[in-house]
Amino acid sequence: MTAVLDAPAEVGAIPSFTVTLRVMRYLPGDDGLTPVAHWDEFQVLCHGTDRVLDALHKVKWEQDGSLTFRRSCAHGVCGSDAMRINGRNRLACKTLLKDLDPSKPITVEPIKGLPVIKDLVVDMEPFFASYREIMPFLITTGNEPTKERLQSAEQRERFDDTTKCILCAACTSSCPVFWTDGQYFGPAAIVNAHRFIFDSRDEGGAQRLEILNDKEGVWRCRTTFNCTEACPRGIEVTKAIQEVKRAMITRAF
Repeated sequence: MTAVLDAPAEVGAIPSFTVTLRVMRYLPGDDGLTPVAHWDEFQVLCHGTDRVLDALHKVKWEQDGSLTFRRSCAHGVCGSDAMRINGRNRLACKTLLKDLDPSKPITVEPIKGLPVIKDLVVDMEPFFASYREIMPFLITTGNEPTKERLQSAEQRERFDDTTKCILCAACTSSCPVFWTDGQYFGPAAIVNAHRFIFDSRDEGGAQRLEILNDKEGVWRCRTTFNCTEACPRGIEVTKAIQEVKRAMITRAF
């Protein structure tokens, strides 16, 4: 369907246009468990400043209240609204409709590689299980310090990029290895391991490297760069994975 640009009511008004949202719906089957998939199309009147999340809200609030998706902060911080938009993993709250060629239908699907619960909502437990396994917390020994653990700007810079992760699963669910092998730790778990492995205050680096040395660990990465392209925070995910591989070989971290 061609997007129709409506003339603004007055000078300076934001122009509006109609877009077609093509949403993959997953509803419980006859057994109440196995989801049955089908496409639904919705015509939505939007403005040039609207995001995909705004369009989904209009569908849910004005056309079909049964449409199900996750969202929270709506500002690219919580990471809860990661989904496949026009075949790419994105955050719905950060994707402007005008950047997607609204003259063509905009497809919206759940992220891949995780069990679908309903519509655009997936079961995140396998993702968070891998995250928990790499021990995403500071590990230290000795007596409790009497002041904060100091760190230089250079030491902080070593792992600064991987502190940006918001656990949206966009990187992990864009990985072909993860799609075909649900046991793979996935990019997000490795990124969060990187954040602590290279933290000068942490003493658990060797433990994390041993965990990631598993057959389903860091060596499963095939360096396709899908994860880096999918990250909404601009983290150099593939680079971080390579640095973890190098640390595993050299034990220098």
